[in-house]
Amino acid sequence: MKQDKVKLLIIDDDPKVSWILSEGLQGDFEILSARDGIEGIQVASTEKPDLILLDIKMPGISGLEVLAKLKKADLRSEVIMLSGHGETKYVVESIQQGAAEFITKPFDVKEVEIHIQSALEKSRLRQELSHLKDELKAKSQYDSFIGDSQAMLDVKNVIEQVADSELTVLIRGESGTGKEIVTRMLHSLSSRSKNTLSKVNCAAIPRDLLEAELFGYEKGAFTGAHRTKPGRFEVANNGTMFLDEIGDMPLELQSKLLQVLEQHEFVRVGGINNIHVDLRIICATNKNLEEAIGNQLFRDDLFYRLNEITIYLPPLRDRKDDIPLLVEHFLDKYVSLYKKNVPPLSREAVARLMEYDYPGNVRQLENLIKQVVVREDEKIIEELLLRGRQIQTARSYQPARQPLGVPVAAGGIDNAEMSENAEPDYSLKRRVSKAVSYEEKKLIAEVLNKVNWNRRKASEILEISYRSLLYKIKDYRINEIK
Repeated sequence: MKQDKVKLLIIDDDPKVSWILSEGLQGDFEILSARDGIEGIQVASTEKPDLILLDIKMPGISGLEVLAKLKKADLRSEVIMLSGHGETKYVVESIQQGAAEFITKPFDVKEVEIHIQSALEKSRLRQELSHLKDELKAKSQYDSFIGDSQAMLDVKNVIEQVADSELTVLIRGESGTGKEIVTRMLHSLSSRSKNTLSKVNCAAIPRDLLEAELFGYEKGAFTGAHRTKPGRFEVANNGTMFLDEIGDMPLELQSKLLQVLEQHEFVRVGGINNIHVDLRIICATNKNLEEAIGNQLFRDDLFYRLNEITIYLPPLRDRKDDIPLLVEHFLDKYVSLYKKNVPPLSREAVARLMEYDYPGNVRQLENLIKQVVVREDEKIIEELLLRGRQIQTARSYQPARQPLGVPVAAGGIDNAEMSENAEPDYSLKRRVSKAVSYEEKKLIAEVLNKVNWNRRKASEILEISYRSLLYKIKDYRINEIK
């Protein structure tokens, strides 16, 4: 197979130099030339040569200035500097600015060929190093995607199959299952990995600002638009765009997203010109999009366009065999990060961790292990799991409404639960947890009413932190009690 010729650009104001090199360097070289620095930068930008021979002394801007501009433009061309006798003081500065080689005039063409081969070899090694770094980066994404259960092996298999395609991917799963990690893996293993991965959480940005964030805006488009601002789609051009919580995107913006997917173009807010982009879109959601379509909250045509490839991430409760691996990974991670001396967890501790269902999935397990490392005590696992169960119970258990201060059944259990028609729950842990949650909620509400909802004063009376009180008010929905 015939190899492509090496594209060589000679930037020198002396035409004799270009002629000598053009005549002497034959065979595998395609020779280009420029008479000054400005022309050289223009030719380099359009032709993107593999190698540049650059004279230091030229009219207008010097070779060192040209070198700085070439490196700033990130053209990835190797540069060999040319200088006359007495200019060797520039050698160090040239090398510091990124020149691969330095040749002193007058020169022998054979000498130039040796320097060229040396520079090309450096370029080859640099490319190999860059490729190796990309492979290590991609591997590091796999290392953070822990699990050897069949469900996780199936997910990894799909990622490998579709990563380097241009297909739109929809990642579905509960919060905390690792949707962003999957996105980083898809990007790292794709041909777009050297370019931008831009993320927007559609649920975190107010709907009146989301359009401007995604599509950008023109100067004067609205009050405060003092300049034109490109949106995230433009920033991610040639790269990957990750739209998290796509199920929360306002209906009126979904048609503009569909245009980007189908026509690869859009119009800025307040603009009239179409802006073309070349990017891959990955979306994620923990919502039931089919139900949203039925409720006319999500466009069915957008759903089918996003659904070219769907990756389902199983909740942690459905792959509990992965918990020991995850525990080991997070333990190593945070022991190293926080410089703690924490031994591996005991079998009993790991067994207790495997009994829990983790409504917050992997993220919840990670936070739990982080606390164990920081406090250097695995005994707190039982306390943390109990607290998690209480929060779960408080969210799912809604006792019958009654005026504050009205007595409840023994143990604080709601009368409705003890009625003859109710199915009795004989689990001691659940019954105690419900009783504790109910009594805690009732006490907080009584104190808040007593101090006319002065939260600072209530936290002092209850002897808990202000932040904890706010959390409990929100978690117990106390503000809804009438």
